[in-house]
Amino acid sequence: MKKTIAILLVLSLAFSAFAGGASESASDGKLMLGMVTDSGTIDDRSFNQGTYEGVQRAADELGLQCTYLRPSGTTTTDYLTAISDLYDNGYRFIACPGYLFAEAVSQAQQMYPDLMIVIIDDALASGIGPNTVAVTFKEQETGFMAGVATALKLQNGDVGFVGGLEIPAVQKFNWGFQQGVAYANENLGTSITMDPSNFVYQGSFADLAGGQQLAMAMYNKGVDAIFAAAGGTGVGVINEAKNRRLAGQDVWAIGVDVDQYSVGDMGNGESCILTSAMKDVAGVAYDQAIAAANGTFQGGVHLNLGVAEGRAGIPATNPNLTPEIEAQIAQVEELIANGTIVVQDTADGLIP
Repeated sequence: MKKTIAILLVLSLAFSAFAGGASESASDGKLMLGMVTDSGTIDDRSFNQGTYEGVQRAADELGLQCTYLRPSGTTTTDYLTAISDLYDNGYRFIACPGYLFAEAVSQAQQMYPDLMIVIIDDALASGIGPNTVAVTFKEQETGFMAGVATALKLQNGDVGFVGGLEIPAVQKFNWGFQQGVAYANENLGTSITMDPSNFVYQGSFADLAGGQQLAMAMYNKGVDAIFAAAGGTGVGVINEAKNRRLAGQDVWAIGVDVDQYSVGDMGNGESCILTSAMKDVAGVAYDQAIAAANGTFQGGVHLNLGVAEGRAGIPATNPNLTPEIEAQIAQVEELIANGTIVVQDTADGLIP
């Protein structure tokens, strides 16, 4: 028996599909594109939103039907039920953003062999089905670049980190950020300190108030910039940075997953976002949806993407960074891309 799931409809076309038009739409030969949200909401201005924007862009360009479901919870059963509901309504491409989908996707790829699935942020160690693409990112590389940018902007001071769940993708952001700060200290003349007590995991991607409370405590201790790799919880960090800058305090937040400059908009033409450590989740979701619609979808593979593939990095421009800093970052990016700088993806010698 399936649990009842609230279907969140983004496009008006989606309603007609679930109200009885699904079989007609599927029978006309056009692929229907779906997504199931991870922990958090579709408008989290981070991972869920970025993934759906990629799927939606593909649907808009090709004139395809597109929708998403928000599960009733975050268990394997919840995720599998949502995937099944989309499948039953004619959807044959589904994007699943987040490692929590691993077991549900493992089961779904066996249950529905004609379903094209993209799971983001998990390599599916249990086995990737012939119609599944598993995508992971080298978060340590984009974290490194954000660390260098932060150090160059501050020159001296203290930085912190707020993660969501303590999972590999989030940990690698943390470890890369630390290495980037250390690289700038050793090679670019900066003097940034990192107190281990200011590197924490909140335990959720959807606790805005919790993120703001952690940021408040850190800024009160004298931290100048906080890297928030925590989804909706990270928005709480950004909000606290925004409030303090509006009050005249010189503090910053570093965004994650997507360019969060607009999230830090203070309403005066400025933003509290120093930079953002980005993963091209929207681009990956878009590319895979386009491939599925064009008949070029290649399942059974694991893609591990980073700077060299153009899938990780920081925004090319940000009003809070000078052209000189941006030029230095571009040089660091090239060194990562060509393998001169190798960013470790473990906690060895770092704040865990």
